[in-house]
Amino acid sequence: MRRVASGLVIVSAAAVLAACGQSAAPEGGAAATTSGAATPAATATATAAPAIDPEKAALLASLPAPYNTGDLENGQKQFQLCRSCHTITEGGANMTGPNLYGIFGRTAGTVEKFRYSEPLKAAGFVWDGGKLDQWLADPRGFLPGNRMSFMGVKDAKNRIDLIAYLKVETGHKPGG
Repeated sequence: MRRVASGLVIVSAAAVLAACGQSAAPEGGAAATTSGAATPAATATATAAPAIDPEKAALLASLPAPYNTGDLENGQKQFQLCRSCHTITEGGANMTGPNLYGIFGRTAGTVEKFRYSEPLKAAGFVWDGGKLDQWLADPRGFLPGNRMSFMGVKDAKNRIDLIAYLKVETGHKPGG
């Protein structure tokens, strides 16, 4: 029974990883020994990879570089820095900051019923990955005079992961 359960873990992990475009086999080796028992490397691979919803995985893969390489799990962790001020669900409430659902393709400073600073209302740009990356790196430097007190996300990879997560979670449509 134990061998069968180990085999099922490997098959399940392979299915999850295949949906993400990854192999269940460790680099340079097989996922299981000829006896059917999982190798330590295969077990580590199977436990390290979180399951990604196939729809979200497909949306992630459709994003332009570098966001298509984003780590959604890390992006979700990075969003914890934003969660106290922003919601991301459709119809979500504005808080200290506006709801971010539908942010990509939206003109800055235009969420209804949110009181923006004058510089943000007058900014006139449309949010895309590049603009959000600049904003997240240094909100005060990017748009002086805005009211956002957040100091920014300094690590470029964390910003990529956060933007990829936001694109997947906020109603972004491929090609938009």
